[in-house]
Amino acid sequence: MMKAHTFAHLKAHRSGFVAVFVSVFCAALLTCGLGVLLESGVRGGVSPHLYAGADAVVSAPQALEVKEDADQPFAERVLLDGDTVRKLDALDVTVIPDISVPVSTAEGVVLDAHPWNTAQLAPYSLTEGRAPQSRDEVVSTTGAALGEQITLAHGAIDDEYTVVGTADSASVPSPDRPALVFLDDAEAERLWPHQNAVTAVGLIAPAGVDAAALARDALAGTGAEVSTGTARGGIEFLDAGAARTQLIVLCASFAGLALMVSMFVVSSTLSLSINARRREFALLRAIGATTRQVHVMIGREVLLVAAAAAALGAVPGYLLARFLGAQFADAGVMPTDFALAYSPLPAIAAFLICVLTARAAAAIAARRPAKLDPVEALRESESGPAKLSRGRIVTGLIFGAAGLSACVLPAFLPGSVAAAGAGSSALLLIFSVALLGPLLVRGIIKVIGGPLRRSGSASKVLAAANAESNSRRLSSAVVPLALAIALGSVQFFSQSTVAAEASNQSIKGVTADLIVGAPAGIAPSLLDSIASVPGVSAANPVVRSQVLPVPSGEEGGSADSAIAAQGIDAASADATLDLAVTEGDLSALTGDTVAVSEDGAFTLGAKVGQRVDLYLGDGTLVHPMVVAKYGRGLGFGDVTMPIETLRQHSTDALIDTVLVAAEPGRSAEVQQSLRSFPSMNQDQFGAAGEDQRRMQSWVSILAVLVLLGYLAVAVVNTLVAATAERSREFALLQLVGSRTRQVRAMMRIESLMVVGIAVVVGSLIALPPLMGIAVAVSGQPIPAISPAIYGSIVAVTAVLGFVSIAIPTRAALRKNPMDGVRNH
Repeated sequence: MMKAHTFAHLKAHRSGFVAVFVSVFCAALLTCGLGVLLESGVRGGVSPHLYAGADAVVSAPQALEVKEDADQPFAERVLLDGDTVRKLDALDVTVIPDISVPVSTAEGVVLDAHPWNTAQLAPYSLTEGRAPQSRDEVVSTTGAALGEQITLAHGAIDDEYTVVGTADSASVPSPDRPALVFLDDAEAERLWPHQNAVTAVGLIAPAGVDAAALARDALAGTGAEVSTGTARGGIEFLDAGAARTQLIVLCASFAGLALMVSMFVVSSTLSLSINARRREFALLRAIGATTRQVHVMIGREVLLVAAAAAALGAVPGYLLARFLGAQFADAGVMPTDFALAYSPLPAIAAFLICVLTARAAAAIAARRPAKLDPVEALRESESGPAKLSRGRIVTGLIFGAAGLSACVLPAFLPGSVAAAGAGSSALLLIFSVALLGPLLVRGIIKVIGGPLRRSGSASKVLAAANAESNSRRLSSAVVPLALAIALGSVQFFSQSTVAAEASNQSIKGVTADLIVGAPAGIAPSLLDSIASVPGVSAANPVVRSQVLPVPSGEEGGSADSAIAAQGIDAASADATLDLAVTEGDLSALTGDTVAVSEDGAFTLGAKVGQRVDLYLGDGTLVHPMVVAKYGRGLGFGDVTMPIETLRQHSTDALIDTVLVAAEPGRSAEVQQSLRSFPSMNQDQFGAAGEDQRRMQSWVSILAVLVLLGYLAVAVVNTLVAATAERSREFALLQLVGSRTRQVRAMMRIESLMVVGIAVVVGSLIALPPLMGIAVAVSGQPIPAISPAIYGSIVAVTAVLGFVSIAIPTRAALRKNPMDGVRNH
């Protein structure tokens, strides 16, 4: 019998189920979109260009394998040693070693230079002219005229070349990649800094020969990797491999937050829909319906609605993934030519997750109306539940206590660990407010309701009476608005707080008079020339990279994520840098040593006088001695090493920048003498890890904007459903003599209370986590909050609240009051 009435119930209560449909639809759309990006982190990639004609490409592993987690890509290219190349020479295939050096034109455009021998890998063929035969000849792929004299600089050292040929390939290069230029093989070797090593080896096999299989057999046990197909692009363009890891990590974390928010919204909407049918369930219980029958009826209704919504919502999820992919490319998370992977799996996963979530929420929401005594059920159908259950109150208090406790972690733990704990406390506080919302709202209404009740305005008196007697209903409107304000504030201002402190540390820490650099780096041989310029008192070369701690369980390591690192000259550090050393001596930073920030010391478990285990940017494992700790880790990276340690293990082995200190009164003279080098200001030098933080900040902002968009739909959905539920109340007010304008005025006052309480509660939820993050990064409980952004969040939320209440109120008041009473 229950099954026969399911469709009838759906039709009779379509307004409530429309709200559930919209919530599940949006949840499926979001889940499917994130699923596509997550799958792309596993199967997506970049098509090869220079290696497009190779049957297989041999390279060293470019990522650190982490057990039961995503592999961590190395910051620099891991090179292939000469012994491996010699093993490949014995195979019945054409073996073409490749090397790559960055060069820049006179206009500052960076090009990627390769030996002419590697042109056959694409393959590139001459369209005009001939191959280079001497060190001052090049083949151009950029349209330079034959016979043209061009200047190419490597490490800021200019050389003149003659274009003796132009070349083109069948594969179209990405316009966002550096263009290629081919040098004479001997000239490329002269510029290449890593002797007896190559970037990769391309294999071209005769017809019928499997080059990949031959290479795998020959290199078994060496650790070398053999790539074919699209995987060749990941070897040619290292950012493709890094992008896959980034997508997996970001989407996994974002998906967790999105799923929690969507489950919260779906559950809230479903509870509201079921709560609106209290009278129906009370009558069913009064005429003998069992608890199981009520559960089955609600479960079938929700399954039908959720299944339809999830199936329809998963389809546009692929469009959302495409949009997010484009935004991620703009943010630098992945290359612009990174191809997403599309398959039915994300849609299937989104469908199952959303349907199961809705069904579980239905089971929870149906518990109270299904188990109530029939007489009690009839009473609650008119007035709603008298009070919150003890279990709900206790759970809410536990969440609140846990959230506040996490906010004070920075008082006991340093750095990123404390900041992460303080940031996660926002969710705990949100859950606490969601559970304790009716109590909080009732308490606030008692405070602000007094003046309204004493007012001579009927609308104000009605608004105060309604708000106090229906605090649970008011809470259902307040909580999603507060959630949007709190989530948006924490996500936006946690990033700005960290970025502001990093910039502040970088500015205070650079004491040099001049910062010089070059588009493609500075050659080490130029350092003496810079230091010998009249008026220069110190020249400190700086190389920036990343290191990886040894994963947990291996040689005592304790972390898996990349750490920003810099290489400096300790002898020149005092005159050009102030890292705020707190322990040890930075002048001891020579040879096999390292200095770490206070946060880095906590992460690595490092102490002065002890050794730490680190993988350098090219995967080399080192065990340096800690000689100092310093306080400005956000500005200069958590690891500082001798310049030569990082430089020799970087891909191009060049110096990034040189910090120059001038003798007193000679700064202008020094700047004039070094005018051939592009000078930088402090903003261009930037804080260590600034690009990575900017990328993460942009991704976080994008993620929160997507979530806020979803929450906006949920807010409108919830408020419209909650207001539409009150049609009978509006009709009764009109029948007992209230005028339409009085009812509208009552609802405007209620809307003001809803929005006002939401702003206060949402801001109070966000403030403790933001203060905790500020303490973690700067030691001061003052977060960097933009009034304009905060005002925008509040304004958009307020508009959503007012509009979502006003429109259904007007619609309900247009009906005949007698019809409104009879229909309920």
